[in-house]
Amino acid sequence: MASDTCRRLATLAHFGIPGPAPFVAVGLFFSGVGAALGAYRFSRRSDPRIRRIGTIGLGAISLTCFLLVTFFPVFLGASPSLGRPSTTAELTMVSPHPGERFHGDPAIVPVELHLVGGQVVQTTSLRLIPNEGHIHLYLDGSLVAMTGLTDSVSARPGTHALRAEFVAINHLPFDPRVSVSVTFTVDP
Repeated sequence: MASDTCRRLATLAHFGIPGPAPFVAVGLFFSGVGAALGAYRFSRRSDPRIRRIGTIGLGAISLTCFLLVTFFPVFLGASPSLGRPSTTAELTMVSPHPGERFHGDPAIVPVELHLVGGQVVQTTSLRLIPNEGHIHLYLDGSLVAMTGLTDSVSARPGTHALRAEFVAINHLPFDPRVSVSVTFTVDP
């Protein structure tokens, strides 16, 4: 159970934009919040001239910070593309075989994939490069791992569907999708 939680947390931690961009965006966001709070405090002043100048000035700074945070990825050229990239990569499942039976409760099922025409990379980015990406593993429709070409999944007794997908470096699918699936059974 704990290893499953750790794996899910590692999956979530893998998302993001590399470099200082997230820190700059967070700084701008908090600056905007601070300026908005300052504008609110100035709006409570009794002197109408100070109230107007402070409220308008800090309100403008707050609005500017929020707009910069919103459009910051565009300024860096890191905005996601409107269309999905395509790839020439082909993905095949070496293991498990269709209909293969495993034993255990739960059973550890080895997963081996073969990728031709593509490269699995560790980097996550919004600058999409055809034929570079990540492997996502889905067990019975749920994402269980973001992995390389070899891994293993834990499965309880029953019939299961395992799907592997080669996705772009921003973790979204290629167009058309590059995936392979297989069903297998686990006996207690």
